[in-house]
Amino acid sequence: MSHITLIRHGQANTSARDETEYDRLSELGHQQAAWLGDHLRATGSHHPRVFCGTLRRQIDTADSMAVGDAVQDDRLNELQYFTLAQLLDEQHGIPIPQEREGFITHLPRVFEAWQNDELEGAPESFSAFETRVNDALNEIATGSGPALVVTSGGLIAIAMRRFMGLNMSATARVALAIMNTSMHRLFPIGDHLSPVLFNAVPHLDTPERQFAQTHF
Repeated sequence: MSHITLIRHGQANTSARDETEYDRLSELGHQQAAWLGDHLRATGSHHPRVFCGTLRRQIDTADSMAVGDAVQDDRLNELQYFTLAQLLDEQHGIPIPQEREGFITHLPRVFEAWQNDELEGAPESFSAFETRVNDALNEIATGSGPALVVTSGGLIAIAMRRFMGLNMSATARVALAIMNTSMHRLFPIGDHLSPVLFNAVPHLDTPERQFAQTHF
């Protein structure tokens, strides 16, 4: 079993309120990814395998990191948050926030309604999402050599939920904490993967780059 380093994509379109508009990196998002790639090369990090989802922001993050050709796997795609949020508004009268701060309370509501099958017409059930994430990570873990996986915050939160036994409230708090281009490592201990690194951004820790420590 090999260790896996999960990486959230760079900053995307922060003004978006739907899936299509969100799925593109900002100029800062490209820069965050380039800095992360530089950091990995400078520290001699050895990752012979690179994976990413098929969303534009994930592919572009992997490309800007320039750490090798990434194998694209749609099981590593993000949940459709804006679509789920629209269903929550239409069916339960809870609108999508207009200000970023509003997502702190909104995201947990979306997650819980989704998990409880309270969003009729959801593009994917919570159990189906959780299953595909688990299947993809298990498959990558059984491969030879450490792997980088460029994905999204919701998927990383669900991975942490699985490996740490988190309830949905804690999972939502984890999702809200995850920064753009942050690293999260799952390391084999015995027969299981265990989190040994969470939300690390060493490539953004210098004073002149701290402005780039973004959540949205």
